[in-house]
Amino acid sequence: MTLLGRLFGGKQMAALSPGTTAPQFELSAVGGTKFSLKDALARGPVLAAFFKISCPVCQYAFPFFERIYRAHGGGKVTIVGISQNEPKDTVQFLSRFGITFPVLLEDTKTFSVSNAYGLTNVPTAFWIGQDGQIEISSVGWSRADVEQMAQKAAEANGAALRPIFQSSEQIADFRAG
Repeated sequence: MTLLGRLFGGKQMAALSPGTTAPQFELSAVGGTKFSLKDALARGPVLAAFFKISCPVCQYAFPFFERIYRAHGGGKVTIVGISQNEPKDTVQFLSRFGITFPVLLEDTKTFSVSNAYGLTNVPTAFWIGQDGQIEISSVGWSRADVEQMAQKAAEANGAALRPIFQSSEQIADFRAG
């Protein structure tokens, strides 16, 4: 375990923590449309989840982000993935794991957005309030963080929380990214 891991009780930390202003960015989405964080925040909060296609924890987590999108995406809430892979490989990942929410393409030479957000591991997800402040910063898989993001999405859209997890599923509480 790293020194930071020992200092923070074994949990890994995202470099940008709650209360930090989210760095603005613009990226192209799979399919070519442009995404601007500033424009999305003008409509409401944003859930941004960074991933790599080869990451087993990303493969585990992203179907649950899809469930949040299907239950509470749209309206005021924007949900986007941010791929650290080439477009062709990203499209295969989306198809394999049934991801239908918009996915943005990071520059795989500079990783400028990932670096701006201080990523050290994937998946890393951020709930960014409409005021541009990071409210949740989640590294790896955290069931509690995903439940909190689903709750925030429901609240932002003025809807009742729809369950993200089924009672018949065995869902891990935490998995390191």
